[in-house]
Order: sequence, then C-alpha cells, then structure tokens
Amino acid sequence: MRKFLVLLVGVWLLISSPQVLASNFLEWKNDQASTLQNVFVGAGASLAQQQEQMVLLPGLHSQPQQMLYLLDGKTVQPVILPDNKAVRPYAASVVYQNQIILIGGKIDGVNTSMVNRLQVLADALSVSSTALPDLPEVPAQLAALVFKDHLYVLFKSADKLRFLKLVLAEEQKSGWVELAAPSIQDTKDITLAVQHDGRGNKLYAHLNAQQSSTWVYDLSLQNAEWSVLKTLNEPQVIIKSLYPLGQAHLLAVSEKGATFHYNTITRSWASYEQAEPLKGTILADLWAHQTLTYLTYEDGDIRLNKAVIAGNGHEFGWLNMLVLTLYLVGVVLLGLYFMKKNNDTNDFFRGGQSIPWWAAACSIYATMLSSLTYMALPAIVYQTDWVLLIGILTIVAVAPIAVYVAVPFFRQIDATSAYEYLSKRFNMVVRLFASALFTLFHLSRMGVVMALTALALAAVTPLTASESVLLMGVLCLLYCTLGGIEAVIWTDTLQTVILLLGAVVCFVVLVSGVDGGLAEFVTVGFSDNKFTLFDADFSANSITTLSLWVIVLGGIGQNLSSYTADQAIVQRYMVTPDPAAAKKSIWTNAIIAAPASVLFFCIGTGLYLFYQAHPEQLDPTKQIDQIFPTFIATQLPAGLAGLIVAGIFAAAQSTVSTSINSIATTLVTDFVRPFNWVKTEKGYMRTAQWLTFIIGVLGTLVGLIFIDPAIRSLMDTYFVIIGMFMGALGGLFVLGVVTQRANTSGAVVGLTVGVAIMVLCWKFNLANGYLYCTIGIVSCVVIGYLSSLVFKGPNKDLTGLTLFTMQTEKSELSGVSDTQQQSSARQV
Repeated sequence: MRKFLVLLVGVWLLISSPQVLASNFLEWKNDQASTLQNVFVGAGASLAQQQEQMVLLPGLHSQPQQMLYLLDGKTVQPVILPDNKAVRPYAASVVYQNQIILIGGKIDGVNTSMVNRLQVLADALSVSSTALPDLPEVPAQLAALVFKDHLYVLFKSADKLRFLKLVLAEEQKSGWVELAAPSIQDTKDITLAVQHDGRGNKLYAHLNAQQSSTWVYDLSLQNAEWSVLKTLNEPQVIIKSLYPLGQAHLLAVSEKGATFHYNTITRSWASYEQAEPLKGTILADLWAHQTLTYLTYEDGDIRLNKAVIAGNGHEFGWLNMLVLTLYLVGVVLLGLYFMKKNNDTNDFFRGGQSIPWWAAACSIYATMLSSLTYMALPAIVYQTDWVLLIGILTIVAVAPIAVYVAVPFFRQIDATSAYEYLSKRFNMVVRLFASALFTLFHLSRMGVVMALTALALAAVTPLTASESVLLMGVLCLLYCTLGGIEAVIWTDTLQTVILLLGAVVCFVVLVSGVDGGLAEFVTVGFSDNKFTLFDADFSANSITTLSLWVIVLGGIGQNLSSYTADQAIVQRYMVTPDPAAAKKSIWTNAIIAAPASVLFFCIGTGLYLFYQAHPEQLDPTKQIDQIFPTFIATQLPAGLAGLIVAGIFAAAQSTVSTSINSIATTLVTDFVRPFNWVKTEKGYMRTAQWLTFIIGVLGTLVGLIFIDPAIRSLMDTYFVIIGMFMGALGGLFVLGVVTQRANTSGAVVGLTVGVAIMVLCWKFNLANGYLYCTIGIVSCVVIGYLSSLVFKGPNKDLTGLTLFTMQTEKSELSGVSDTQQQSSARQV
C-alpha cells in the first residue's frame, strides 16, 4: 500500500509540474526577394494566381498604355490590354476557372460598378475581356471571392454595407442576388475569406473601422445572417488581406506586413513571430501554395517577396524517442516469442483457444479503439460537440445480441472464419462474396488507421507521414506474420492499459493548463455548446445531418455489423476456451467502452478549451487529426509523452495486425481450404504466412493513399467506409439468422442491391455517412427477404443455422419456450 501511495504522489508531481509555453509555433522565413525591372505599378495593385504563374494587375501608374504582367518567378511578361477599362486600379480580383474576374475599381479616378472577366490567351501575349452584369450600385470599398460557382461581393455603398451573390454558371440569367449584410455603418477596408469551422464552410469578413471587427456568415443556410466574432486585440492594426490557412485558420496580413491567424474553431486570435520587420509599403499580396507573395515599394524599387512558414516546432526529445523505440522493439519481440507456439493454423488463427476472457475483452476493445478513437474522436469533438457519444454507447444495446446470438452461433458451427456460416446457410458464392467485401473493408480500414498514426508521428517526430506508414507496415508484418493471433491479443491487452491510463493523464494536464481548471472546463463547455448531446431534428433533411435518430440508428447498425459480421471481432469469440468465457469478454468490453468513450469526449472538449486559452500554441499548418498527438508531445513531461505516443503507434499496429490476420484467416478458410489448393497442414501454415505478408504490403500502400491534407477528418472517412462495406454484409447475417424463408437467390440479390444503395447514398449524398451501415442492413434484409419469396429455392436443412432452429442454448437465445419458438418459426 505504501508503494502504491508513493507511486500516486510521483505521478501527480509529474503531471502537475508547470508547463513552459512557447511564444509561438511559427515564424516567417523570407524565401525569395527580387527586384522587378521595367514594371510600373502603384496604389490599387493586386496579385492573382493563375495555374502556375502569377498575374500582376498594376493599379495606378504613369504609363499611358494599360497592361498587366505575367510572373513565373524568373521572368516578367508584360501583356497589353484591349482597352483602358479592362484592368482597373482598386478593383477586387478573384480567379474562376482559370480566368480573372474584376469587380469595381476606378476609371479615371472615379469609382465604377463595372464587372468583367479576363482571359489570358494561350500565346500569353494578349488578353480577352468579357463583360459580366454590373453591380447594382457603385461601390466605395469592396471585397470579393468565389466559392462553389458563386461570386460573393461585400461592398460599402453611399450609406450602408451591401452583400451580393452572382451564380457564375448563369450570370446573365439570374443577375445579382441581394443577401443580408453585416449591421455596421462605417468601414474603411473590407477583406473576405472562406474557411471551415469544424461544422461547415463559413464566410468570414474582417472590417476595419474605428473599431475593427470580424464577422461570420453561414453559407449552408438559405436566409443566413451575419454575426460578429471576437475582435483582434490590436486597435492600431489595419488588416488588408484575409486568406484560408490550413484546415481551420485564417491568415490576416496587415498594411505594415504584420501577420496574424484566427482559429475558426476556438474563435481566437494569435500573432506570428517575424524574423525581421518588413521594409517598404505593401502594394499587393497573395497566399497560394503555402507561400505568401507580396509586392513592396521602397526607394523607387518594386520588389517581389516570397515568404514561407518556418515552424520552430517542439522537439520530441531523446528520452521520448528512447521510450518509443524500446516499446516498439518489445512488441516485435513479443511476436517472436509467440512464433514458437504456432504449430498449426488453429494456433495461428485461434491462439489454440487458450486465451483468458479478460485478455480477449481487452483485445476486442483495442480492436475497436485503435488510433481512430484515440486520435480522430477527440479531434472531431474538438471541432464540434458530443452528439456522437450516444451512437458510440449503443454498444451497450448491441452487446446482448452478441452474447446471446452471435457467440452461440459461431461457437456451435466451430467457425474459424465468420463467413463459414454463410456457405452453410446459403452457398459458397454468397460466402465468397461476403468474404471479399470484408477484405476490401479491412484493407481500407488499415489505410485509415495507418494514415492517422502517421499523422501523429509526423506531428511529433522527425519522421514524415510516408516514412511513418512504411515503418508501421514493416513492424506489423514482422510480428503479425510471425506471432499470429495470440501475439496480437496480448499486445492489445498491454496497449489498452497504457492508452487508457495515458488518456486520464492527458485530461488532467488539459484541465490544469487552463485558468479555472475543471470549473472553467464545465462553464466554457456549456456556454460554447460543446456538451450538446443530440440534435432533435426530425425533418426530411435530417437524414443528411447528425440528428438524434441518425446517431442512434447509425450507432446500432455499425455495432451490429461489427459484432456479428466482422471477422476481426468474431475471431475473438473463438480464442477463449469455452462460450462462457467469450460472453464474459463481450460484457467486459462493453463495460470498458462506455466510460472510456466519455473520457475521450472530455479530452476533445479539453483540447478546445486549452487552445482557446493558448491560441499561440496551435500550429495552423497541422491537420486537425494531429491536434491530440501534438498536445501530447508538447505539453506532457518527457518520457510519459514518448510512452503514450508509442501506445498510439502500437495500438495502430495492433489494429492493422488484427486486420491483416483476419483477412489472412478469411482468405485461407474461405478461398484456399474449401478448394483443397494445399495438401498439408504445414502448407496451409506457410500459405497463411505468405498471405499475411502480401496483405500487409497492400494495406501499407492504402495507408500512403490516405495521407491527404484534403481529408478533414479520417473518422468521417471511416464512417463512410464501414457503411459501404459492412452495412450490407451485416444485413446478410441478419437475413440468414432471423428468417427461414431466405434463400440463396434472395441473399445474392439483397447483398448486391444493398451495396448498390450504399454507393448511391455516397455518390449523391443522400444520407449522412454515419447512417450508411443501418441503411445497408435494412436494404439487404428487406430486399433479400422479398426476393426470396419471388425466387423459390430448393429446401435446405437449416438445423442450427437460424435463430429458431438452434440445436443448443435455444432458451437462452430467445427467452421463450420450445413451443413458442416452433410457432414463431412457422410464422417467419
């Protein structure tokens, strides 16, 4: 007891040590500066990016001929304009379909409402100009942008602000549409930008007046209104430009070259460090390809400057790297140890059915946990709220089905592959079809998990995301190919303990890093609606949102598919000595999952609170899925951070290795063994190991594909993937178990149509991705049952293959008498 108390005190002292917060994550690094010769520019100039070159619109200058300049970084190409009105100083410029649209500006010193489209011709020596509908009023100050084929213009008229929209695909027909404008009378400068705020794309406007202000407009609403946001606490700063930066930031550039960033999720401002003060006056600037290009005028010289963001990122440190390395080496050694115990495929795929129930429970939880829950779930909650919690907790509702239906079924038929049941209930074609769908699902899941973990390592170590994927793939191949399922399960058990304890520590550090602690966590969480549990929307459009009924039905569908049709979970039912132990493992997994889910939701809200209080600590160039590992690496003590990052890495390895082992199991059991392609048990063992290796290589390649900054949330991507592949597959199991009239023809039609419906839902955005699994289950069951009534099949002995014909544990399965079961069977 004394040692335990000493350990607790040591841990408390470790996590309560004061955090040293850096001044800022980023600084600007001058990348290039060059003097432009024979270029005439002045006030009202602007820059536009057109494919691989920049277009300089010169503004006011002393030359009689109107022209623009094409800049490719090395040369300057002047282009004579067709008339003096084509390019106007002080005009707002936007790029649309490789053309430049100019709005307003000045002609002969007088403001104009003219709007036109410029096209630099293929010879790069001439420009064509096409007129668009003029603004309904001459603007004094204005800003414009294009978003999804819509041109938005916010401008100051004689006495008020006006906000207009033009549909560019039919501009001559529809004309300008008036929208609600910010309720502010006086403004000197207007800047616009579109950025995602975690819930959807929003339009942001920064208005410079006596008191500058930032406003937001929801582009997804029909009759949206502007609302004012937190003001930049720099009263002397005039913001001249606003650009989207990363996945959830805005980059603001002042007239003197100072740069700031605004977090659209936490709604907080922070400033960048600048290596050296800007010299001269900025005439125009442009943010493109992660580079800030700005044109300056100083002592008669026109200079084109380029600056890139240079992170002064947190060093992971030698102690963290040592802990990470030792942990991963230990995992590989564990695989080598269990290699000696694999004498046949029963050992390799089932662990000799000697795994204790508590280890199987941890393995089930770790399989469902992975980096998806540990990284992507807090990242989603950081952006939004707690609406997903109810869906995750539906595991408690699905657990009895797994205990009283799934486990007895699979244990009775003694299935190594979950899809052996389908060949007995229907035929081999259905079995192979289902096994192929499962293989595609887990290859995709491997890619998502690998990409997430690679983002974590890339955020905190010198490794790139691609190098991290390759490292994980190699390690998984080693201990999974060698150790089999037993190595996977014991590794899962270790990682479950480390990751859950690490999550508790992270939450404590998050809360202690904010003034007010836990009380502030609760207060801000409620005031900013971060604890919202459900959206009580039952309208027709609610099927495309995370409304309450979508969350509940979607969660039930996902868990039902996972615990009845996912080989990675079903395989765990078969590794314990008896069915009772398997049932214990499922109940224990449900008991672990409920409070652990609440913990990860608390972490997500804690990240929101922490970075709202410390916006300068958040690197805007990081992807949102990297936010939690970045916090771990920068805010936790050395050694502990390395252990948790190692746990994340190892958890991903565990999930990937589970997928590899499960796919290898289905391929050997469903595609190789039934056709007697191998003659000896040792041959099957070698085949299993070779297939494990090949699958690992393919999964690693998929992981490299999923490393894409355009993917905002890999968790959302996972919801779509599980729905696309596992929805109809889960429906196939339900169809076979709950009805006796379902036949092979109906199963094939139901499965095919179910998959087709999922593809249509995804292609045309007919439903929220969270609901895909449930839609797949329902469509497969309904279409499959009706098709079975139409396409009569031969009579088949269904003893032990349906809920009503089980040979063992009948009463436990249904909770009714034998007479009642026979009556129900006749009705179905």
